Amino acid sequence: MAKIRKILVANRGEIAVRVMRTCKELGIATVAVYSEADRSALHVRTADQAFLVGPPPSRESYLVQERILEAAKKAGADAIHPGYGFLSENASFVRACEKAGITFIGPPASAMDAMGEKTRARQNMIKAGVPVVPGTAEPIATVEEARAYAEKIGVPVMLKAAGGGGGKGMRKVERMEEFESSWRAAKSEAMNAFGNDAVYIEKYLEKPHHVEIQVFADQYGNTIHLNERECSAQRRHQKVVEETPSPILTPELRAKMGEVAVKAAKAVGYVGAGTVEFLVDVHRNFYFLEMNTRLQVEHPVTEWVTGLDLVAWQIKVAEGEKLPYTEAPTPNGHSIEVRVYAEDPARNFMPSPGRINYLRVPGGPYLRDDSGVFPGYTVPNTYDPMISKLSVWAPTRREAIERARRALTEYVVKGITTNTRYLRAILSHPEFAGGDYDTSFLTREHETLLGKGEDPQLTEAALLASVVYAYQRDQKKAKTLTQAPSEGGKGGISAWRQASRRGR
Repeated sequence: MAKIRKILVANRGEIAVRVMRTCKELGIATVAVYSEADRSALHVRTADQAFLVGPPPSRESYLVQERILEAAKKAGADAIHPGYGFLSENASFVRACEKAGITFIGPPASAMDAMGEKTRARQNMIKAGVPVVPGTAEPIATVEEARAYAEKIGVPVMLKAAGGGGGKGMRKVERMEEFESSWRAAKSEAMNAFGNDAVYIEKYLEKPHHVEIQVFADQYGNTIHLNERECSAQRRHQKVVEETPSPILTPELRAKMGEVAVKAAKAVGYVGAGTVEFLVDVHRNFYFLEMNTRLQVEHPVTEWVTGLDLVAWQIKVAEGEKLPYTEAPTPNGHSIEVRVYAEDPARNFMPSPGRINYLRVPGGPYLRDDSGVFPGYTVPNTYDPMISKLSVWAPTRREAIERARRALTEYVVKGITTNTRYLRAILSHPEFAGGDYDTSFLTREHETLLGKGEDPQLTEAALLASVVYAYQRDQKKAKTLTQAPSEGGKGGISAWRQASRRGR
């Protein structure tokens, strides 16, 4: 196949910037698309060209296939990279790209049909003999049918969007009294995120680990896995901290899960980067959860321990190159990623859009910050509030935790509220340090992680210190006022008042 010359990145924020950086290293020109809310966004500034595709709501801009393809044609782009989210798992978009003569950097539409739609993926895995979490094989049409099925298998159950992942359109139902409201909320969120409101039901497993396997396949049938990522630190079914290797996997279990993941990818003729996700129970039995037919948010940790640029290999595979490996590389060291969000943990994690007045990004060895923001940038309230991904590498897990904690103390964002303190609390928690934390960890330790379970003596000491500080500040102000120059003094009282105002 011919070399790709120009890539349109059909996404926004940090992932669009991340893809464009690799493109530039490969000598490939880049094209950005943006909504009216993203006119000054970093991905627009990073690209060689940029095209407006509509109003702020994603359903009127980033999810409108015709506008994305029109921008690609105007720019003369010969390929489209979808990033993750938006159109990244939309088989009809892949077919539209093919019809337009544009290379889609991702799996073929047939593989996406088979695995991108979650219930169809479950059916295919059952046929392939892969163990799956008990649940419905197809989306359920009505709330009445869904309620009847939930009552049959018993709560707790999970309502899950069939058309996408990332925690969108997902609700845990613990009591049947909550079922209808949770059903409506899941369908609404799924429609807004994926343009598809189909929902299915799974039995909720108690205290599972969420472990995913990174797979990669070329166009010649070569399929490998690149080891696992532990993703159990989740809030509202959204991953917050990810790491590799998983602290609970033995080499034998890793090999077994990797073998199943490769089998799943081969069964559907997969090409490119994908992720097979599993739930691992307390007995270390694992069950197929879903396959994400795209690049994952947490792919940097895999890049750290393998030394591979996954985006570069997505592009090379799309150009027809063969994979450089025939089997999984042994992971080198340990990597951790934390997701920095514009949100206020003290206010139930409410998004915190607004202007970033000051930004200091951490530095130091073996540290990476994938960001989509800059000083002076206004974070919109229209999209997911993640503003960056901070990842680190170290020879051991303990050292990686300490490096990530240190980096977070250097991360300063003013003008908006972020979750950096909350992230430090996660990394400092004994359960996380021990490594055997499950998907209920953040919910279970919610009060502690927010600092609400602090030592009352330390709280009292902090209060006394703030009172002393306030007293000393007021005394200093009073002293300054008594030393104000007289009317006849140099500059006069009016000049002193003006200088005083400027000092404020």
